[in-house]
Amino acid sequence: MEITETRPFVPWDQMENFMIDAFKGYGVPEEDAKICADVLLESDRRGIESHGCNRFKPIYIDRIVKGTLLPVTNIEILKESPTTLVMDAHDGMGMVASHKMMEKLIEKARTYGMAGGAIRNSTHYGIAGYWTGMAAKAGMIGVTGTNARPSIAPTYGVENMLGTNPLTFSIPTDEDFDFCLDCATSIVQRGRIEYYARAGKETPAGTVISQEGQALTDSQEILDRLVAGTAALAPLGGIGEDLAGYKGYGYATVVEILSSALSGGQFMKSLTGVSRDGSPQMYHLGHFFFVVDPEAFMGREEFKKIAGQICRDLRASKKAPGEERIYTAGEKEHEMWLFRKDKGVPVSEGVQQDIIKVRDTLGLDYEFDFEKSE
Repeated sequence: MEITETRPFVPWDQMENFMIDAFKGYGVPEEDAKICADVLLESDRRGIESHGCNRFKPIYIDRIVKGTLLPVTNIEILKESPTTLVMDAHDGMGMVASHKMMEKLIEKARTYGMAGGAIRNSTHYGIAGYWTGMAAKAGMIGVTGTNARPSIAPTYGVENMLGTNPLTFSIPTDEDFDFCLDCATSIVQRGRIEYYARAGKETPAGTVISQEGQALTDSQEILDRLVAGTAALAPLGGIGEDLAGYKGYGYATVVEILSSALSGGQFMKSLTGVSRDGSPQMYHLGHFFFVVDPEAFMGREEFKKIAGQICRDLRASKKAPGEERIYTAGEKEHEMWLFRKDKGVPVSEGVQQDIIKVRDTLGLDYEFDFEKSE
């Protein structure tokens, strides 16, 4: 994978320290701020910029200011057994509640072989792959999903009913990187459209439809119409059944059910973040998590060896004419990290403006290289 970059970089440690101080400035406790910063930076390490620094201000800081995200996370354990756990995040930082959940589930799975949990009344928890990755780092299989603001229309529908609802897996291998499948159940997710809008790019045709059934490509218009409920994302496979869009619709529904029903939480139209009178309200998202320890089956090392060999065999299979490589999930993200690890976080002009605005609002003592080049 050839990687080129023309945007300026911010060193990882500087960006991490800045985000921690910024979160603290808006009332997030220091230890929680460290978790939140690491989750966002992990997105950028993997090249998933739709969920990294690009979302730092508009999704987290702005929501804290608006009152739809509480900076202090008061986690309540609603129900617990040796292998299960249900939490209420009380509209605090979803990343903080999810971190606590995964720590406890990994501990349970290490003892009992498997564990599962769910969180209700939560908020955006960053990239789903961060949580499954915690399991993989412990030599275990991680599975998670989350519901979200309604964006996807059901097959043969045009109304946004389901969230982009990622269904995510991390599987440890004997290679330098884990197998990690982290993607939405729509063709394109809202965060990617936000990225397109900030970069002044159009959204690919055929991924979003209006209530009139027309294709939409103007990224800012799409965001506005998604909020207004007059546009919807196509599920994986596309609109209708010709390209099996019903499969993406089905998987999105699975995630919606598990995210809400396991935790006794809210779902679909209750997750808009907007009340009936149009005023902002809490999002009340739900997440689910499962951890499986291969040691309870035929052993972690045997599992990792077979998983790795499956990936190697796939990459070594016959390639289409003109194609140089076949990838397995997680490989491109690993290569992106190798490219960026000594350079830092690439920041677009829009992210630069967000950083400066937050810094100046809080009066933080930071100077960034991208300012010196202006």
